[in-house]
Amino acid sequence: MTGVDSPLQRRVLLVAILASFVSFLDGTVVNVALPAIADELGGPGEAGLTLQQWVVDGYLVTLGSFILLAGSLSDVLGRRRVLFVGLLGFAVSSALCALAPTGPVLVAARLAQGVAGALLVPSSLAIIISSFDGPAQARAIGRWTAWTGTAMIVGPFVGGGLVDLVSWRWVFWINLPVVAVTLVLLRRVPPSGRTVGRRLDLPGAALAALGLACAVLGLIEEIWVVVGVGIVLLVAFVLVERRAPDPMLPLRLFAVRNFAWGNLATAAVYGALAFGGFVLSLFLQQVAGYSATAAGVAQLPTTFAMLALSTRFGALAGRYGARWFMTVGPLVAGCGFLLMLTMDADADYLTQVLPGILVFGLGLAITVAPLTAAILGAVPPSDAGIASAVNNAVSRVAGLVVIAFAGVIVGGVLDVDSFHRALVVTAALLVAGGLVSMVGIRDDGTERSARVK
Repeated sequence: MTGVDSPLQRRVLLVAILASFVSFLDGTVVNVALPAIADELGGPGEAGLTLQQWVVDGYLVTLGSFILLAGSLSDVLGRRRVLFVGLLGFAVSSALCALAPTGPVLVAARLAQGVAGALLVPSSLAIIISSFDGPAQARAIGRWTAWTGTAMIVGPFVGGGLVDLVSWRWVFWINLPVVAVTLVLLRRVPPSGRTVGRRLDLPGAALAALGLACAVLGLIEEIWVVVGVGIVLLVAFVLVERRAPDPMLPLRLFAVRNFAWGNLATAAVYGALAFGGFVLSLFLQQVAGYSATAAGVAQLPTTFAMLALSTRFGALAGRYGARWFMTVGPLVAGCGFLLMLTMDADADYLTQVLPGILVFGLGLAITVAPLTAAILGAVPPSDAGIASAVNNAVSRVAGLVVIAFAGVIVGGVLDVDSFHRALVVTAALLVAGGLVSMVGIRDDGTERSARVK
C-alpha cells in the first residue's frame, strides 16, 4: 500500500477520523458550556468551579485510565470490533449526559463517556497504521491529526453556538449523528489487526484507574492524603506492569528512544493544551463578558491553521524528520500564550486575543502531526494499537492532572491576575515540550526501523 487513493484506504481513513473526532471533540466542546452547566447544576464560587473541573476531569480520568486497556483490546479482539463497541457506548453515555438532572449524575455520565471514548482513539489510529505504509502512512497520519486536532480546537466554537442558541445539553446530543454515520461506514471496513496470544491485563487496569481517580480527586478537592494514596497505587501499577506476562503498559516500548522522549514531550504539550483551553474559555466568558458563541469564535483561527497546515507539516516531517518540527512548534505555541498576557478584563479581540491565537495555532500545526508520526513510527506495526493507546493515555492524563491543579494555580477565583498566571504556566509547559523534543528526538532513521525486543 503506497498511496491513499484506493476506496478501502479512503474509507478506513474516514472512519478513523470520525471515530477519533467525536472523542476529541467531547474533550473540549464542553469548555464553553461550563458556565451554563455551573449556573444550572452547580453552585456559587468554589462549588461551581469544582463542578466545572469534574465535568472536564471526569471524562479525562476514565479516558486516561482505560485507554491503555483499550489498546490491548484492539490488538486482542480486533480494531473494528472494539471501535463498534466504543461507538455504541459513546452514543449511550452522551445521551445520559444530555439528560442529567443534577451535577453528580452528569459527572457519573461523563465517567462512563470517558470509558467509551477510550475504545475509540487507539483502535482508529491502529487501523491507519495497519492500512498504510511508508510516505502514505505519514500523509494519512497528518490528515488524521489535522482533523482530530481540529476537533479539540473547534469544540469551543460548536459548544458556544449550541449553548447560546439551544442549551448546554446539546453539546452532548450532537455526538449521536456523528456516531451513527461512523457506524454505517464501519460496516464496510474488513476486520483486521488481531494479535494471537495477547491477554488482557485486568490487575493493571484496576490499579491505573484507581490510582488516577484518587490522585485527581485529591488534587481537585485538595485532600493530600488521597493524593498520596493515588501515587502509591500508580507506583504499584508500574511494579505490576514490570512483572505482568502481557502488561497493559509494555515498559519495553520505552526502550525505544523516540517513543520514550516523544511521550515525555506529549505530556508537556498536551497538558498545556488542555489547561490553556480550559482557562481561556472560562476567562473570556466569566471575566471578559463574551457570550459562549463569541468565546468559541474567538478560538477559530487555530482551527483554520490546523486544517490548512497539519497535513503539510506531517508530510514534511515524514521527509525530513520530526525533531525540529517538534522543537520549534511548541516554542511558537508558547509565544502565542505569552502574547495573551496583554489581555485585561475587556479582552479586546483584535489587539489582545487574536495575535496570540494566531501564533498559537501556527505552533500547534507545526507540532502535532510530526509528534504523532515520530512516536508511532518508532514501534513495529504489531504494537500499533498499544503504542497509540500509550501516547493518547499520556496526553489525556497530562491534561487531567494539570486541570486538577487549576484551583491551586488560579487560587480558586479566576480574574485577570490569576489568568495571567495560568498563561505563564501554559507557556512554560509548551516550552518544556519543545526542549524535550530537541534533546531527545532523533532523525537518524534507526528509530523508524526499530523492533522492540
